[in-house]
Amino acid sequence: MNRKILLTGRLLTLCLLLISTLVNAQASYSVNGYITDASTGEGLIGVTVVVKELEKGATTNPYGYYSITLPAGEYTLVYSYIGFEEKTISLDLTESRTLNVALAEQTTELAEVVISDTPIDENVQSTDMGVNKVDMKTISRMPALLGEVDVVRSIQLLPGVSSVGEGASGFNVRGGGVDQNLVLLDEAPVYNSSHLFGLFSVFNPDAVKDVELIKGGIPAVYGGRLSSILDVRMKEGNTQRFTGNGGIGTVSSRLTLEGPIIKDKASFIVAGRRSYADLLLKLTGDEDLSDNTLYFYDLSAKGNYRINDKNTVFLSGYFGRDVSKFSDEFAFDWGNATGTVRWNHLFNERWFANFTFAYSDYKYSLGIPEGAQAFDWDAGIINYNAKADFNYFIKPGNTFNFGFNAIHYEFKPGLIQPGSGNSIFNRLELDSQYAVEGAVYADHEWEVNDRISLRYGLRLSHFRYLGPQTVYAYEGETGERKEPVDAETFTSGETIEDYSYLEPRFSMRYELNGVSSLKLSYNRMAQYIHLISSSTAASPLDIWSPSTRNIKPGIAHQVAAGYFRNLQENTIETSAEVFYKTLENQVDYVDGADLLLNEFLEGDLLYGRGRAYGLELYARKKEGRLNGWVSYTLSRSERQVDGINNDEWYAVKYDRTHVLNVVGLYDLNDRWNLSANFAYATGVATTFPNARFVWDGITAPHNTEQKRNNYRIPPYHRLDLSATLKGRSRGRFSHEWVFSVYNVYGRRNPFTIYFQQNEDMPQNTEAVRLSIFGTILPSVTFNFKF
Repeated sequence: MNRKILLTGRLLTLCLLLISTLVNAQASYSVNGYITDASTGEGLIGVTVVVKELEKGATTNPYGYYSITLPAGEYTLVYSYIGFEEKTISLDLTESRTLNVALAEQTTELAEVVISDTPIDENVQSTDMGVNKVDMKTISRMPALLGEVDVVRSIQLLPGVSSVGEGASGFNVRGGGVDQNLVLLDEAPVYNSSHLFGLFSVFNPDAVKDVELIKGGIPAVYGGRLSSILDVRMKEGNTQRFTGNGGIGTVSSRLTLEGPIIKDKASFIVAGRRSYADLLLKLTGDEDLSDNTLYFYDLSAKGNYRINDKNTVFLSGYFGRDVSKFSDEFAFDWGNATGTVRWNHLFNERWFANFTFAYSDYKYSLGIPEGAQAFDWDAGIINYNAKADFNYFIKPGNTFNFGFNAIHYEFKPGLIQPGSGNSIFNRLELDSQYAVEGAVYADHEWEVNDRISLRYGLRLSHFRYLGPQTVYAYEGETGERKEPVDAETFTSGETIEDYSYLEPRFSMRYELNGVSSLKLSYNRMAQYIHLISSSTAASPLDIWSPSTRNIKPGIAHQVAAGYFRNLQENTIETSAEVFYKTLENQVDYVDGADLLLNEFLEGDLLYGRGRAYGLELYARKKEGRLNGWVSYTLSRSERQVDGINNDEWYAVKYDRTHVLNVVGLYDLNDRWNLSANFAYATGVATTFPNARFVWDGITAPHNTEQKRNNYRIPPYHRLDLSATLKGRSRGRFSHEWVFSVYNVYGRRNPFTIYFQQNEDMPQNTEAVRLSIFGTILPSVTFNFKF
């Protein structure tokens, strides 16, 4: 481990010396600054700044900052951003200059209809592969389940992304499990991104500024997961004037307030949302219904203060919870709490730094409130993350990034307590588990010439599993439950096991001509924490576990290649990507595994390898009265685990061979906007019996061949429609009505199929289709702004 750290330190030093040599090789000056939305003061991410004479430039970072270093001379800078008016500035560069630029939104309504905030030829020119950015204006126009605009459901319409179905928490990317996606909200990890068992996500759309999904060619700044990064950033608040917006919908209502604390220097935003199914149940007059509880709520807040031109601080937080109670029979709840403090600092015109401290707490519980079997069960995961990221802008097309981070984990696998005086349960608590994870990285973005661009980097990650803890070795037959042996006790802070991995990253773009390019990428990822779930779909009550002596870190290698082409003067983007991914140390389970409050959980776990490969096709039209996209994914995701499926490869439960998504957005006129989504996917894999046996008059299905996921449920397909009517504006107040129909033709898409004994003919078994939604779901939402 020490040799790896020493090697990485030497590589970083060498890179810094190289940068210093390049910088001092010639006299040059920098033009730099922040680019903001003129109406709100929000920093704009991904704005293109082009030096017209060189046909090169830069893009703004996640905080709206840019820097370009040039030899002395006269230049013309062009600032462009889709949906905003282009701005041109001429300057005579004889010294370093700070140019803060505010861009105004285009006045025509049609110009606002975009799919992403990226340069018009970003699809061809950048080294990005497997990267999708979805603009919140587009997400808000798409048909939504029960009128709830949703970030996570929207990204499931992108290539390479799928889910097990309605009612499933999380999403799957390129053959990976839901725990293999790093979901960030203002750089704080979110461990469960769903409300109401996956029907909605925790992200309030009114508070979200930017959404980026990275599936391949993952930069070295990111780590800790095997499949993807979902980076969600909140709005910073309007620095110009006080505004508000909200909505009243079928399921929930929301309200967002934002405005300046000190004009042009400090601002805030607060966004709240709550569902009200529980309130409606109380109005029914039926005691059996009114005694039930089912709702969610969340609160998002953020503030920022620009101290001076070199220092800005941000403070943001999220708190949300789902609460469910069915009379006195059963209750459960879960929720996230996050907090982020960030400090942006400019050392000089070229050096940009961001220092972050993030806190994340995910808690979940279940229980029976009353009676002899009353109990309360609680579990969760807490982490503290400190990180520093540095960007050095060498010259146009040449940027060096490096940084480090450290995370402290506390895993709480379970505490059960008696719920009432006559409960049959005794108090039982599994020991908390502790771990620390650290990483250091370096990353270089280099435009070699007009045709070739590279981005390459290296990340060194390290993980330590800590005491206090009693650990066991396990012995037993392959594929069977193993028994604990050889207990060993460790004191607080003592290292039980540690792991370290080098994670190289590489991506390349070769431009064929002005409208097309070829791209190639490779990344190695390490994941040190695992979601323990044997259900068909992950649920909010699954357990998170660290890597231990017995549970090894997951490792993924992914290579991808793609062809990217723009059509009709960059108004249509197309791409075709192929990928191949291998996975090591994948967790699986023995038949009948006991996962809750099991002190010897590791004895029920199995380990194997995985592979995923596929083709992703994507085409999107960005401008005009009609726009949208079509995506198609042909893929396969498999596992091989000794002791399962006769030791042969088998399809994982979320494998879908074909996935087709079509999204259409159409401006009928100045007041009416129409939209439609169509989704089709091969049915997920499942295990069906091929025989049955009878015991004591009870017939039970049975799989004699020990095959895992040997059948597929029927395919999933659904059509959604939406229409938005904009009301007449009255001064600063404006409003709109959104009419949506989810599942237009009432498809009973199966979530799963299970087998049970037939009530009328007990000697027979029957297959039962479970559908979360089996009917048409209309909704109406009233949105307003002031």
